[in-house]
Parts: sequence; structure tokens; C-alpha cells
Amino acid sequence: MSKALIVANWKMNPATFKEARKLLDETQKAAERTKISVVIAPPAIFLREFTSRSRGARISFAAQHAHQEAGGAHTGEISIQQMRDAKAKYVLIGHAERRARGETNDDTRLKVAASLAKGLTPILCVGETKRTQSGEYFNVIAEQLRTALADVAANKLAHIIIVYEPLWTIGSDKTMDPREMQMMAIFIRKTIVDSFGEGGHDIRILYGGSVDAASAPAMLRDGDVHGLLVGRASWSAVEFAHLLTAAENA
Repeated sequence: MSKALIVANWKMNPATFKEARKLLDETQKAAERTKISVVIAPPAIFLREFTSRSRGARISFAAQHAHQEAGGAHTGEISIQQMRDAKAKYVLIGHAERRARGETNDDTRLKVAASLAKGLTPILCVGETKRTQSGEYFNVIAEQLRTALADVAANKLAHIIIVYEPLWTIGSDKTMDPREMQMMAIFIRKTIVDSFGEGGHDIRILYGGSVDAASAPAMLRDGDVHGLLVGRASWSAVEFAHLLTAAENA
């Protein structure tokens, strides 16, 4: 497969800047020993310092969340423009934890369009909370995709990354079976092709859901994905280094 993209979502970790700086330095060293493309999504308070500290490094940075408006009375929010000014290149949109706090499909539509307009690459997360024998989750995924991409021009599709997050695996020790992920990747591409034409086949798809060094190789080999969104395994430099090595050897 082509060079994988690994996105490290640190969520609300580490607790201090000193710890975060140490984790960044060790993660950067691990990334430089591989040919893997690494994107780090740190807490927003660390972002500007990190991008300044890592100039010339192979890693890039993502915002974990951003507001679509350029400014205004939005206490506690950070705008996409401000994230771009802090030198983020990517922004997570529609992550399961943000959706659980009320982010809607329509919110993702606004944020995807605003990110593209400001030159950031949207990393759009989609996923169902549970699975049933009826297959209703396919409708959930299709609606999340169609709404989020409704304002995207066909020639901008290549600038978007899709992450499939099966929420029933997040926070557990269970990773989705790679063959099931392959079927979901086919469905995601078909849904996008139905709206955008054959260019939808080229969209980059990542897997996110309790992935670690043990499960990464099989997912990258057999899951029909271009990379991984990693949570807990990225909070330990040692564990993340093992994951990067495993991914490179997949």
C-alpha cells in the first residue's frame, strides 16, 4: 500500500505543557525513523508552540475542533481562521465525542466548507453508535456523509479525509474486523460517488477505533484504508512508536 497517514488525537492530554513537550519530542523522533506521514492533534492551548517548535519536521498538526465563524460572540470557541494562523494544516470535524456533545450533521457541513475555504484539510469523522441486524447504520453513515459534503465542490473532494469511527469499539479493547472495514470503505466510496461521480473513488479513508500496534497492520493490509486515527495509543511515546513501526511494516 502507499505511505500510510497516522493521525494522533491526544484529546485532553497531557495535563501540562512540560509533559506535552516531552511527548511531542519523542513522537517526532519516532516519526522521523519511519516513512509514515504523522499528524498530531494536540489540545489547542499547545498548538502554536508546537508548530513553532517543529518547523522543518516531517510531522504536521491538526486542530481537534474549531468553530466555522471567523469571529464573533462565541465564548470558549476557537475559529478555523485562528487555527490556521496557529499553523494547523488539518482540522477534525464530527468526531464522535463532539457529536455526543451536540455537534450535528449540519454543523459538520458548515465546518467542512469553512475549513476548505481557509485552506485547512477537513478530517471528517463518521460512524454509528451501534449495529443492528437490520443494517440501519448504513443509512446513518450515508446521511452523515451527504450532509457534511453538501456544500463541497467536486474539485475539492481530494482535499477531504474521511475517518470511519465505529463507536461501539471506541474506549474498548476491540478493534473492528478489517474485512468489515473493507465493506464499510466500499460503502463510503459508493455513497460519495453517487453524489460526486467517479472522483469519489479517490477519497482517502482512515479507520479510527481502539487501534494499537497489534491491530494496525491487519487493518492497513486488509481494511481498504489509507491510514488510522489513533487515540489512546498516541498518548504514550513508546506505544505510538511501536504502532508506527507496525504500520510501516504492514
